[in-house]
Amino acid sequence: EIAGVVDVPGHERFISNMLAGIGGIDLVLLVVDVMEGVMPQTHEHLQILQLLEIPRGIVVLNKCDLAEEDWIDIVEEEVRDEVAGTFLRDAPVCRVSAVTGAGIPHLVETIQTLVKTIVPKDADGPLRLPVDRHFAVSGFGTVITGTVLSGTVTVGDAVAVLPPGEKSRVREVQVHGRKVDQGFAGQRVALNLSGIDREKIQRGSVVGTVGIFEQTSRLDARLTLLADAPRPLRFRDRVHFYLGTARVVGLVALLDRDVLEPGESTLAQIHLDRPLVAHRRDRFIIRSYSPMTTIGGGVIIDPAPAKHRRFRKEVMTALSELESGEKSFLLQKIADQAAVRLKELETISGMGRERIEQHLAILKQEEKILLLADQWVTQESFRSWSFQMEEEVG
Repeated sequence: EIAGVVDVPGHERFISNMLAGIGGIDLVLLVVDVMEGVMPQTHEHLQILQLLEIPRGIVVLNKCDLAEEDWIDIVEEEVRDEVAGTFLRDAPVCRVSAVTGAGIPHLVETIQTLVKTIVPKDADGPLRLPVDRHFAVSGFGTVITGTVLSGTVTVGDAVAVLPPGEKSRVREVQVHGRKVDQGFAGQRVALNLSGIDREKIQRGSVVGTVGIFEQTSRLDARLTLLADAPRPLRFRDRVHFYLGTARVVGLVALLDRDVLEPGESTLAQIHLDRPLVAHRRDRFIIRSYSPMTTIGGGVIIDPAPAKHRRFRKEVMTALSELESGEKSFLLQKIADQAAVRLKELETISGMGRERIEQHLAILKQEEKILLLADQWVTQESFRSWSFQMEEEVG
């Protein structure tokens, strides 16, 4: 088995780089230096991993060749206290030395055991690859790297790069330095792209299936403020907003209150200072504008909403329905659009066509929607139109 390893910086000054590197991770190794113990950045990293709902992990105590057994026991207890109440509360702890190699075979065995519990990513959906690095190679042109979050990418494929919103073609695919014909969801890949200048691409750009993805400057979200956030979050506060490998500045519009207290969660609309690609169910992180520290995060409910008016019951009800599940989301979007084609639902939802068709079949069976020519409409809309037509011709 082949595993891609992303080594993210530990120092608190490089949290931005850490956030850009952890997208698509299935298994985290939380490495603690036994000579230093739990540091401020350890705490912040753990908060970020918790907010992003990383599913599994291993605690690794390194430099064990430099410490006595009793001291290592004390550090392990300290780490256990730190991760209590998080996804790492029952995680295995491995004691290693990167210099002598002691404990490394046991760590590898532990990784192999947990790898068997990983659920494969959606290789049937549209291609989606957030860019974490981009550079030019003499004689080859533009190269980007990143983790494939969904779908597959094949040599010769036409792809969209957003931003800037241009089309390109995949000239070459590499996985772990080897040329391959195809890369798929879950893999770290490097793509050689033709027809696009490296200067037009940025960290946070998304390489995706043509015609599926759109950029957005506004999104609806379930927002949670950390219990130990230094202060409440107020209406129209600016924050640093991290999604995938992108970082932008967001203006937070709280929809049902003026102040979000530490430890609270609410529905909000976030206005971005520049567009990015977002999907329903994407998880994000927010950091305070100044000084920069992680204060919360959440999950996207609608990546392309209308602008909402605050303190409206109908708005909160609609968002709660959108939040409840994929089927409810599709039904709400069909109602909002009045009539919508399957291709448009792919763009709006970011889901694969097969999964959308399964939900539509259930909704049709439940007599909530029907197909008119090539467009889906709600039964409620159809009945309303039928009544209006009868009134007009009656």
